[in-house]
Amino acid sequence: MAHFKRTATAAWRGAGADGSGILNGPSGVLDGTPYSAAKRFQNEDGKAGTNPEELIAAAHAGCYIMALSFRLSNAGFPPSELRCSATIDMDNSSGGWAFEKITLHLEAEVPGISHDQFIEHAKAAKDGCPVSKALSAVPIELEAKLA
Repeated sequence: MAHFKRTATAAWRGAGADGSGILNGPSGVLDGTPYSAAKRFQNEDGKAGTNPEELIAAAHAGCYIMALSFRLSNAGFPPSELRCSATIDMDNSSGGWAFEKITLHLEAEVPGISHDQFIEHAKAAKDGCPVSKALSAVPIELEAKLA
């Protein structure tokens, strides 16, 4: 496969501060997922509902460990398990919200690999992951731990 497209949709009703929206995608995973400014900015733990940053963080973590799995497997080190969280730090000090940095927190079980080989592959996957490339305007940090 040399080319494919993925599409998701969003709908919004009302003013920015008190309006709300829903997200949808063809897989059904997002089917009618609600979001709003209150859920985005007034709920620090994020448990009241999703927001664009959470979705980007999930996409980045998922894409990154998939890219790393392919890379490790192709090098002869198929991983037993890869776990990753992505944390997006937001900043509003310049008068508008912006991504300040993204940190990928990786924990991995990869039989037979040395620590140096693991770090080399982890860094290369970070740089080569399609979502990392799309977010390249934002500093992306990696904290990698081999079990």
